[in-house]
Amino acid sequence: MKRKKWNYNLTIGLILTTIVVLMAVVGHFWTPYGPTDMNSMLKNAAPSLAHPFGNDNFGRDILSRIMNGMGTTCFVALCTVGIGVVFGTIIGAITGFFGGWLDEIIMRLNDALSAFPSVLLALIFISLLGPGRNNIIFALGILFIPSFARIVRSEIIRYKELEFVKSAQVMGAGKLRIIFVHILPNALVSMLTSATVGFNNAVLAEASMSYLGLGVQPPEPSLGLMLSDAQAFLQIAPWYAIFPGLTIVMIILGFSMISEGLRVYQAR
Repeated sequence: MKRKKWNYNLTIGLILTTIVVLMAVVGHFWTPYGPTDMNSMLKNAAPSLAHPFGNDNFGRDILSRIMNGMGTTCFVALCTVGIGVVFGTIIGAITGFFGGWLDEIIMRLNDALSAFPSVLLALIFISLLGPGRNNIIFALGILFIPSFARIVRSEIIRYKELEFVKSAQVMGAGKLRIIFVHILPNALVSMLTSATVGFNNAVLAEASMSYLGLGVQPPEPSLGLMLSDAQAFLQIAPWYAIFPGLTIVMIILGFSMISEGLRVYQAR
């Protein structure tokens, strides 16, 4: 009997993601210092035992702001992916299963929307709606719907002609039951893989928007906003940018490895 290889990508990805989630959850309820508490005596102070990540130009503790900002960034990404998954699944399932003129119209609209860079479209939405956390969630969520709709549609088309679906139809199962009970559970791994990739894209998009001043607004911490504030102090306080940047890298790396691990699992 051939022994299965250990899925290192999935394991390491889950470990990194668990650390991120724990820090974000803990940071929502408790941080070593107040994320917005200022101390003029500690402006741009270097990392120390009392402040392991150092302090920013207002004397705020960078570790506390990262813990709190991770929650903001992850919340925006989670809501964005949630909107894309829910509406994308509904649209993709209906168009893939029923086909016809509805499928043609929606998929052509989907193609038109996908032809434009998502960040550019997000900038247009934000310019119309104004900056802020809720607006960026709405803008990015709308833009994530087409990609998830296309993935779900392809999975529905792949499975709907198989024997177990035909058997369910013969047994009198309704169309919605066939879609959501018989087909979609079999496409769960593909959907999870796409969701992890989408989460990474949402984290990068939120960080980019906040960096440009169009996302989360001060004084609410955000990893992208921290990077934007740090760029003027790179020479005298490089830790101000290093630690938020490493945090974003850890989030992206964790979810990327989970996505790759799921692909390996699916291929077995």
